[in-house]
Amino acid sequence: MAQRGAYILGCVGQSLTPDERAFFRAADPWGFILFARNIADPEQLKRLTGQLREAVGRNAMITIDQEGGRVQRMRAPHWREWMPPLDQMRAAGPAHAARAMYLRYRIIAAELLGVGIDSNCAPMADVATSETHPFLQNRCYGDDTAIVVGAAQAASRGLLDGGVLPVLKHMPGHGRATVDSHKDLPRVSATARSLRATDFAAFRALNDLPMAMTAHIVFEAFDSKPATTSMIMQQLIREEIGFGGLLMTDDISMQALSGTVAERSAAAIRAGCDVVLHCNGVLDEMHAVADAAGQMSLTSALRAKAALAMRTPAQSVDIAALEAEFEELLTA
Repeated sequence: MAQRGAYILGCVGQSLTPDERAFFRAADPWGFILFARNIADPEQLKRLTGQLREAVGRNAMITIDQEGGRVQRMRAPHWREWMPPLDQMRAAGPAHAARAMYLRYRIIAAELLGVGIDSNCAPMADVATSETHPFLQNRCYGDDTAIVVGAAQAASRGLLDGGVLPVLKHMPGHGRATVDSHKDLPRVSATARSLRATDFAAFRALNDLPMAMTAHIVFEAFDSKPATTSMIMQQLIREEIGFGGLLMTDDISMQALSGTVAERSAAAIRAGCDVVLHCNGVLDEMHAVADAAGQMSLTSALRAKAALAMRTPAQSVDIAALEAEFEELLTA
């Protein structure tokens, strides 16, 4: 079994540079991630996804953050604009919320697959609170664990039916963060009992999904380290939450973490993450991440193989009919 690099990497622009091609060929990352900086229009994006796969000589997974709302890399005029998830949940109401979420992500899956993207960093299973930081709050699906789970399950089915692999985030729960982990390290002081009953319970109910992303958060009831680099939290994710899929870090270059990107990467792999996610496309940093993370372990490679096995052909649907149903649900 081929054991690829234990990292998912970005690129800096809308086409690969010669240096990026050479690096990706040598480093052989397990997958790639794209951002708004990489996107101009559908034809350009299809060329870029082709270039990425050509660089590594295989049908590598390519992911993106296409939640809809504020976190949406592919935007109008070429792709649909979506309201924030929490706003949609409220507009659809309890009777239609799950179906509307399924339709949202089934349509998003069609847009992604049309340009060669076969994974999406969604759904969110973070349970919101009144104190959740604004960078996250309206990206959540609600403040009730059961409602969040139902919506996340529907979103995952929509993506998988559309041939796109979901990445569940942010494990084991980001909803209690009161600061933005892109800039600072959130610390959660809730009791272990409270966390198990709400935040962790949501992820336990979704533990059969193929991939998940860690939270750069300290859960003080368990450890003084962020979940991404905490062996204690990684063990909780695997054993108590029961997640058996591929576990990637959140962006390793976010300011919630201390140390160099190499030190962070090594710590994440040591703690139990399968792959390191590095997003900014800075070539020197990517070299450091690749050196520090190294190749996937055999266990991680098996998880990666199982995840890719869920990357099945999209079911044939009438997208226009799904769009009409979606609009009807939100105006009923």
